[in-house]
Amino acid sequence: MTTAAPLRRKSRLHRGEHRQAALFVALPVIGFLAFVAYPLVFALVTSFTNWNGITAPRANGVANYARMLGDEYFWKSLGNTVFLMIGIPIGLVLALLLALAMNRRMRGTTFFRTIYYIPVISSIAAIAILWQWAYNGDFGLVNQALAYVGIDGPNWLQNAATAKPAIIIMAVWKGLGYSMLLYLAALQSVPRQLYEAASLDGASALQQFRSVTVPMLRPVTFFLVVTNIIGGAQIFVEINIMTPTGGPEFSTATIVWYIWRQAFEYLNMGYATAMSIVLGLLVFAVTAIQFALNRRNQFSIE
Repeated sequence: MTTAAPLRRKSRLHRGEHRQAALFVALPVIGFLAFVAYPLVFALVTSFTNWNGITAPRANGVANYARMLGDEYFWKSLGNTVFLMIGIPIGLVLALLLALAMNRRMRGTTFFRTIYYIPVISSIAAIAILWQWAYNGDFGLVNQALAYVGIDGPNWLQNAATAKPAIIIMAVWKGLGYSMLLYLAALQSVPRQLYEAASLDGASALQQFRSVTVPMLRPVTFFLVVTNIIGGAQIFVEINIMTPTGGPEFSTATIVWYIWRQAFEYLNMGYATAMSIVLGLLVFAVTAIQFALNRRNQFSIE
C-alpha cells in the first residue's frame, strides 16, 4: 500500500502535465487549421466553381483553369511578374558591394547602415507615393536630376518602355538595406584565419573573394534569393499605387494585381482563386528547385 499511493500521485501528476502540454500544443494547431488548412481547402474547392463572393458558388469543373490557358492578360501579368524579378540579382550584387564597403574600418559606417535601412522599415505605400511623384514627367525629382546633365527624361510611369524599369529601380532601392545588413553580418562572421591562410598561399584579393568570401556567403545568398523570389511573386502595393490601371498597355500589371482585380473589381472569385492556386504551385515549384540546386551545390563542394 505504501508504494501504490505514490504511483497514483505520480500518475495524476503525469496526466495533469499531459493536459497542460496538450493545451499548449492545441493553440498553434487550432491556428493552423483555422487560418491555413481551412482557407487552403476552401480555395481549392472554390477554384472549381463560378462564384461572385455573394451568391452560392456553382460548380463548373475545370472551366476556370481552361480559361486561364486562353487569357492573354493572365499570361501578360505573369510575364510582367517574372520580368520585374530582374531586380533580384541586381539588388543582391549592389547589396554585396555595399556590405563589402561597410565591412571596412572607416568613420560613419553606423550612419550609412541606418540610412540604407530606413526604406526597409518604411511603409511601402508611403514609399510608392513618393516614387510616383519622383517619376512624374513634368516636375519629378528624377527628371530634374537628369536635366542637370542634359538628359530629357521620359514620363516614366506613363511609358510602356520605362514603366517596368521604374518599378524595378524602386524595388531594388526598397530592399537594398535588408540584403546589405545580412551580407554584412555574414562577412563579419567569416574567420580571419581563412583570409590569412589564402594570403600566405599567394592568393590575390580577387582570388580570396572568389574562393573564400563567396562560398562563405552562399547560405545568405540562398536565403535572399528564395525569399526575394517569393516576395517578388506577390508584388502588389507598388503596382496598385504607382500604376493603378496596370500601367500603359498593361505593362506593369503583376499576377497578384490581376488576381485582385478579377476578385474585387469583376467579382470573379472562382477564377481569381484558380489563378491563386496556380501561382502558389509555381512559387512552390521554383522554391523546390532552388532547394534542390542548393543541396547539389553543397554535395559538390563536400
